[in-house]
Amino acid sequence: MTFSASHCFRYSRLSTFVKLMAVAPLYLLSQQAFSAVIVDGGIGSGKLDVGPGTAAQEYIARNNATLNVTTGAVVKRLQATTGSTLNVTAATVTSADSTQPAISLSNSTATISNAQVTSHNNGGLNVARQVDTTTGSYAQVNSSGITGATYGANVTSHSVLELNNSVLTGKSREGLRLLGGSAIATGSEITGATSGVRMGRDTLTASESPHLTLDGSRVIGLNGPAINVDGPITAEIDILNGSTLNGQNGNMLELTGGGNANMRVNNSALAGNIQVGAGSALDLSLDGAFMNGDVINTGGNASVGLNNGSILTGRLENVDKLAINSDATWVMVDHQQVGDLSLSGGNVKFGETGTFYQLDVANLSGNGTFIMSADFATLTGDFLNVTGTSSGDHKLLIASSGADPLSDDRLHVVHTADGGAQFSLIGDRVDVGTYSYSLINENAGQDWLLDPDSKVISPSTNSVLALFNAAPTVLLGEMTTLRTRMGELRFSEGQSAGFWTRAYGNKYEVSNDKTGLGYSQSQRGFALGADAPVSGGDGQWLIGAMVGHSTSDLDLNRGSSATINSYYVGGYATWLDAESGFYFDGVLKFNRLHNESDVAMSDGKKAKGNYTQNAVGASAEVGRHITLDDGFFVEPYGQLAAVITQAQSYTLDNGLDAKGDRSSTVIGELGTTVGRNIQLESGGVLQPYLKAAVAHEFDQSNKVFVNDNSFNNDLSGSRLKLGAGVAMSVSQNLKLHADLEHSTGKNIKQPYGVNLGLRYDF
Repeated sequence: MTFSASHCFRYSRLSTFVKLMAVAPLYLLSQQAFSAVIVDGGIGSGKLDVGPGTAAQEYIARNNATLNVTTGAVVKRLQATTGSTLNVTAATVTSADSTQPAISLSNSTATISNAQVTSHNNGGLNVARQVDTTTGSYAQVNSSGITGATYGANVTSHSVLELNNSVLTGKSREGLRLLGGSAIATGSEITGATSGVRMGRDTLTASESPHLTLDGSRVIGLNGPAINVDGPITAEIDILNGSTLNGQNGNMLELTGGGNANMRVNNSALAGNIQVGAGSALDLSLDGAFMNGDVINTGGNASVGLNNGSILTGRLENVDKLAINSDATWVMVDHQQVGDLSLSGGNVKFGETGTFYQLDVANLSGNGTFIMSADFATLTGDFLNVTGTSSGDHKLLIASSGADPLSDDRLHVVHTADGGAQFSLIGDRVDVGTYSYSLINENAGQDWLLDPDSKVISPSTNSVLALFNAAPTVLLGEMTTLRTRMGELRFSEGQSAGFWTRAYGNKYEVSNDKTGLGYSQSQRGFALGADAPVSGGDGQWLIGAMVGHSTSDLDLNRGSSATINSYYVGGYATWLDAESGFYFDGVLKFNRLHNESDVAMSDGKKAKGNYTQNAVGASAEVGRHITLDDGFFVEPYGQLAAVITQAQSYTLDNGLDAKGDRSSTVIGELGTTVGRNIQLESGGVLQPYLKAAVAHEFDQSNKVFVNDNSFNNDLSGSRLKLGAGVAMSVSQNLKLHADLEHSTGKNIKQPYGVNLGLRYDF
């Protein structure tokens, strides 16, 4: 039997099928797989270096292989699988593949540095795991740019992407997709056409939480939120060190599809809203951070914590729990309602001054401060309403005002349903124009109100009264007596022309029980003078002129202060009779006073005001120097001094109006000095002395008007003055003197007065 060749090689249907099955895997591979360069860790060295000048190709590293794409190289798609290592340094990866990303990792590792990676039809970078494995891939991207036509990068469960000073862009979808994996971005930028970052679940069977850490980085969603958590997963989000979130739809974070998020913000400033969808849960914590935006819960659960000086400005809508601790602050921008509010040294600020809000709280606990404002003219203001349980000790800081209330009605500021919490005012008072008011409670502690019956003068009023009252004290401190001004003129018997200078310091404590006025005054100054003798009668006249300056600092208590700068010129005439010991001293001086007040109000703010005024003062002193045995002497004297200060008005920048009538002071003083002249071997004379006097203020009417409320600065009354000093004739020309003075009285006390001076005779 013979067979033809055609018969021997005839294909049966069965043989044809078998042959087709044998070559089918080759056809199932894509065309690019045929053209790709494969580096297999089980073949040869398992390593390949790709440098510049090599034709652009696709490369696949598998089975623990190592693929190095070096400086200047230009390649197409890169893939690393099954424990392989990919290193891309200063190279360019450009892919047109529509089915695979430009770089894909499967249970492998990649380091991408100073590179540009672009996919024109797919994602930029895939950091993934093999299905049903619990080990993933790791990619470190340094100073590089990765752009995907769809997403920028995709990270699956058990995989990690680290971005350092890099830019990641998704041109039609998200910039970064985290499906159960982790991403750490340092100094980097992530931008997505939809959301900047989408966080979700890898598979229905893989429940690993996705974790995003931003350190000094920026996330941008061009047509959606910065971050979107979508699906039944709990995302972990850390925003650190100046990172920002920018969602062009106004949302920096959206929780949808039952997605949950634990978001921690540290040392960063965020702007934008957070949306919590139905079935979702948010736990937001700010630590030394700032957020300007709303937290809006529409069917989920929301908890917010503010710590370490953090500030959140915005609405908290349907927030279940709010904890404000360690000097952190929530700034309200509307009427608000929250569930549980706990405070541990935190603050709630009811918007800006002039806008009034109500805060409804289900349950209040802890210890904190509520910063509020009110319009006392209309008796409207911020209001805290606790509908459930309340506990703790809380402070109210209510904004001060320079304007007086228009009625004497009480202002209701707090209500608690159970009366469990305690409230008090910071500084115990609220400054409202002329007076300050205290807080009272009624209805078993359920209601807290500002009480007009508890009024005392406000710090602003105290400042006004003190400045108008201090002018006479300033001028009299400058004037003093002949001895304290020029020492012992009898050393030269008033026969020589001379020059003298005096430095002085005084401390006064002033109080008035009728007005509530109280302050302390510290004065320091100097004077310069010159005179010449003029013969007349049986004695000797000295005619002189002087100039001087003094600064008086007023401590007005409760952090308020004032300053008076005084500039003056004057003249004097002094008569000394050597034979009888009688003397006369007359002084006339003119002052220009610059007054400034710095008021610390009850809400911690400052009120300032200033004005200038003129004053004139005069004094006349008569006494007698009586010589006793052994160099002792006694010198009784009497003095009458008067000061008139110009009327003036001014307005503090908190709106408080002040007007002082022309004020005057008339003080009479009777006293005596006892001392001894001690002759020194050098030829000089040392004269220690003691003095005592009684001074009396005669003027009882110095009216001041504060917001049209009249006050009388009545400081009339007597004072006992004691002092000691020493004068010394160093030479025929040079004389020195120093003395110390103390006085006490009902309204004015002088803890100390110090004078140091010298005179030089020509």
